[in-house]
Amino acid sequence: GRARWRSAGVSVGGALDSFAARVANLLVRNPEESALLELTLGGLRIRFEEERRIAWCGGEFTARIGATKIPAGRPAFVRAKEELDFEAGPRGCRAWLAIAGGIDLPYVLGSRATDLRAGFGGWEGRALRDGDPLSLGPSPADANDSPRLASWGAPTAWARTAARPAVLQVVQGAEWNEFTPEARTMFLKQAFAVSPRSDRMGARLAGAALQRTHERELLSEAVTPGTVQVANDGQPIVLLGDCQTIGGYPKIAHVISVDLPRAAQLQPNENVRFREVSLANASTLFLERENDLQRFRVGLALRGS
Repeated sequence: GRARWRSAGVSVGGALDSFAARVANLLVRNPEESALLELTLGGLRIRFEEERRIAWCGGEFTARIGATKIPAGRPAFVRAKEELDFEAGPRGCRAWLAIAGGIDLPYVLGSRATDLRAGFGGWEGRALRDGDPLSLGPSPADANDSPRLASWGAPTAWARTAARPAVLQVVQGAEWNEFTPEARTMFLKQAFAVSPRSDRMGARLAGAALQRTHERELLSEAVTPGTVQVANDGQPIVLLGDCQTIGGYPKIAHVISVDLPRAAQLQPNENVRFREVSLANASTLFLERENDLQRFRVGLALRGS
C-alpha cells in the first residue's frame, strides 16, 4: 500500500488483508511487500508461460492445477503452459495469490498497488480483464526442484481467514460517548447485515439505527482502515483499505488490527457482530501475532537453508 501518502489524500490501498498477503509471499520466498493478486467474489484462470512456485491465502476458494487441488497456505508448483484455476466458495469473499518473483509492475508513489478509485498504479490503474499479460520478477534458482504440492504450509488460521459467525473485536472510538446508552448496547449486542453496496472502501452495514444523544456537526478528522463510522441514517460503516483519509461522520469504534482480515472477508448479506476489547488487549494480540510471524519466518529460513 501507500502508507506515506495519506497527508496528500491518497488511500493506503494494497491488499485488504495485508497479513494474508505477507504470509502468501513468505511461502513462495518473496519479500513480504511483493506485488500479488487479490481475488474478489469470483473466479480466475491464469496461464503460466514459465514454471513458478505459487501460494494463496484467504476465503474458501477452490484452486486447481489441472485435477490437483491446491489448498490454501500450501506452496505449489506450476509448470510452463499450465493453468491455475480459482473458483469462489461459500465462505469469505477474497483471496490473495502470491507468485514467486512477484508481479513486476512500475512503482507509483512508492507502491505497485492499484488505486481503483483514482485510476493509477497496478495494471493500467484498473482491475484485470481477460487477456491481460502480467510480467513477473526473477524466479528463485531452486524453483525446478519444487514438488507439485508442498507437504508443509502456514497455520490454518492464517491460510483460511474467513470465519463464521463473523465477530469483529473493537475498541471505543472518539465519539463513543456521544451515542445513547441504548445505541452503544445495540452496537455490541445486535447482528448487522452486510450491504451489497460494500466495496474496498468500506463494509456498509444495516441494522437498528444507532442514535446519538444530540446531533452536532463534526469537523472532518483522520480515519483509517478499521474505523467504524456511523452515517446520518444511523447505520455503521467499517472502513477498509481504500477508505478516504478524513471523514466527518462520528466514529463509534475501531476494529482492532488483528481482526481486519475478518473484515476483508465479509460477504454481502452476511451477518456480523462486534465485541469490545481493551486497547491493551488489542496491543497484546497484535504483538503475539507479529511474534508468531517472526517464528514462522525463522522456520521458513531454516527449511530453505
